[in-house]
Amino acid sequence: MSWLQKIMYGRYGGDYLSVFLIGLYLLLHLTSLLPHLWVLSWVALVPGLVAILRMFSRNIPRRRAENAKFLKLVGPFLAWCHLQRARHKDKDHSYFKCPNCGQHLRVPKGKGKISITCRSCGVSFEEKS
Repeated sequence: MSWLQKIMYGRYGGDYLSVFLIGLYLLLHLTSLLPHLWVLSWVALVPGLVAILRMFSRNIPRRRAENAKFLKLVGPFLAWCHLQRARHKDKDHSYFKCPNCGQHLRVPKGKGKISITCRSCGVSFEEKS
C-alpha cells in the first residue's frame, strides 16, 4: 500500500465529482454492450479519462473549486436522497409537511388522528399517523 501512497503524494485524489464521472463511465460502457450502441464505448472514455486526470492532478485549488460547483448543483438532490433514506429506515414515525410554511414534521406512528402543531409557524392541522 505504500507504493500507492507514494504515487498519490501531492495529488488531488478522489471526490464526489470523480465518483460521479466514474459512475457515468460505467453506465455508458454497460449501455454500449447493447446491440447497435457500440459508439457509446468511445463516448464513455471521456468521463473516465477526466476522472482519472482529476485524481492525479496537482492543481488542488482548482479541483476543489470544481467539486464545490458540482456539490452546489447536486447538493439539494443528495440532501433529498439522504432524507428519504432516513425516513425509510425510521419505522416508528410518520412524516408530514406543514401546509403553511412547508416545514417537515415527525410524529409517532399508530396514534390515530392527531392534531399536529408546527414548531416554525404555529399552525395546527389534523392528520392520521
